[in-house]
Amino acid sequence: MLNRRLLRVKIMQSLYAHFQSENGDIYKGEKALLLSIDRVYDLYLLYLILPIELANVAAIQMEEAQNKVLPTEEDKNPNRRFVESHLIEALKQNKTLQREVSNRKLSWSSDYDELKKLWRQIRNSDLYKNYLQEEDGGAVDRKFLEQLFKTFVLDNEDIYSIFQERSIYWDFDDNDFAITMAMRYFSKIKSVENYKPLPQMYKNEEDDLRFVKQLFRQCITNDAENSKLIDQKTQNWEVDRIALMDVLLMKMAITEFLHFSSIPVKVTLNEYIEVAKLFSTPKSKNFINGVLDKLLTDFKNENKLKKTGRGLIQ
Repeated sequence: MLNRRLLRVKIMQSLYAHFQSENGDIYKGEKALLLSIDRVYDLYLLYLILPIELANVAAIQMEEAQNKVLPTEEDKNPNRRFVESHLIEALKQNKTLQREVSNRKLSWSSDYDELKKLWRQIRNSDLYKNYLQEEDGGAVDRKFLEQLFKTFVLDNEDIYSIFQERSIYWDFDDNDFAITMAMRYFSKIKSVENYKPLPQMYKNEEDDLRFVKQLFRQCITNDAENSKLIDQKTQNWEVDRIALMDVLLMKMAITEFLHFSSIPVKVTLNEYIEVAKLFSTPKSKNFINGVLDKLLTDFKNENKLKKTGRGLIQ
């Protein structure tokens, strides 16, 4: 589930923290890095069970309305379409999901008031009212849940604040990624019996963990040499004009070029340019691309690029 770009971003953030620390401990830094990656998966699981939690809130409110002294006809016979939809039932019956949530001790129970507020917004919306009027069907339910997340969950500052208070490892980008991946999973639920297995945290745990640890460690180990390489290609630049994030991203790219034989040069180059667009200055992508291109020319001329297998792809 966690793609290499996200892993690179997490490594970048951990390296930044390490180099900013006066007494950076590589082992503590690596432990924190792996924990920050694990927390993204927690966030993903929390968003997967959010529809269940909203359905529970809705069911409780429907029961309370039925028990009023003078219930209306709508109170007596509420529309339970969302509460009893196949999507909600499929998520409830997903044993792998429920086991992961239980093992990781994840819950929305402490945020019940916030869930009530969120459900009130949904219940009073035209989106929900129109959904109740549409014909029954799995495609309609999936579309409604997708629109619900886009309208009420994505960029929801109240929910984001909740997660910020829970963990220092969750940031805005983690939140968006987790929501997007949860929506992607919902779109694959065709019925209670027909849904895709829950994605594992890593696509290939052994390979991805090796990538994370080696890139983090080698960027630190080879920092002096990488700095020298960058200095040679930026002699006409004043040091304080080069963004620290640009330097860090170039050091990561150089490490991949020289020490990760299975990763194609083009993949590395494209990945760090894309990360620069997200985390550095508007001009960073062109600057980083220019410096790395010059370094690649030197590496090729000096026969320093030792690519094998998939890494040979141009």
